[in-house]
Amino acid sequence: MTILVACNHPKTSVRFDEGLRKLGNGLDVRVWPDTGKLSDIRYALVWKPEEGALTGLSNLEVVFSIGAGVDHVLGRSDIPDVPLVRFVDPNLTMRMSEYVCLHVLTHHRRMLDYAEHQTRGEWKEVWPQPGANEIRVGVMGLGVLGLDAVEKLKILGYQVAGWSRSQKQIDWVECFAGDNGLKDFLTRTDILVCLLPHTPGTDGMINSELISGLAKDGPLPGPVLINAGRGRVQVESDILNSLEADALWAASLDVFEEEPLSPKSPLWVHPRVIITPHNASISDDLAVCRYVSDQIARYEKGEPLENVVDLKRGY
Repeated sequence: MTILVACNHPKTSVRFDEGLRKLGNGLDVRVWPDTGKLSDIRYALVWKPEEGALTGLSNLEVVFSIGAGVDHVLGRSDIPDVPLVRFVDPNLTMRMSEYVCLHVLTHHRRMLDYAEHQTRGEWKEVWPQPGANEIRVGVMGLGVLGLDAVEKLKILGYQVAGWSRSQKQIDWVECFAGDNGLKDFLTRTDILVCLLPHTPGTDGMINSELISGLAKDGPLPGPVLINAGRGRVQVESDILNSLEADALWAASLDVFEEEPLSPKSPLWVHPRVIITPHNASISDDLAVCRYVSDQIARYEKGEPLENVVDLKRGY
């Protein structure tokens, strides 16, 4: 059983090479571009691989994505017609929920205001201070990450709803779906959390028009955006314009149209924006290796692969 590790940086590839070997699972690990005989390779573990890295792999059977997102693989000319498997792990899921809850609470409890007061040595109460049960949080994307975030937010007491492309039925949360449900979803949302994958249907979706549809009658000074999904889902110029026009009160952004974010971007210095470097939920190297090893073992025994991507939908 031969697996090719192909990442956008040699050091990244080496880490996963070492992790797979540490598990002692009998895999013959090759690290691109040192592929050896191409016909030996049956599996590939990838993260933003160089163009052409998967060309000529005539016996390739499965491609594994190191991350939960697979937009770095979709649409490439060198990807054979084989199953694409995304990474799903309880630790990864929990990390994302931690990030979402942290930033919902940060904006709900007006921590940006208190941080500003601290720089001036001001002992000053900020109002209003609504309870969580008065704030409506809307989560876009009801996959594994979105569902867990919704559950954690409900535990904190927020009024939570979810939106997805296709209709979901979840007893404990109000679900909206598709273009027909988007307007009503936005109208009832004070804090918008975006955990959407990047697909042709979500490209540039978080724009001025969408932001303008958020609730205008909430208990906070204005709507809040939290995006920890994919950067190309948002239009950053529209986010900035919405902030300046008071259509958006604050934002937490972990992902960007181009990464790393340019030092010249005005987002860095905007007083109502929190920036993090695409680290809301980082894949643990050994957890990824163990996940891939387990999936291969299942596959070799004739059992179905888990978390296979629907290539038409992009997730």
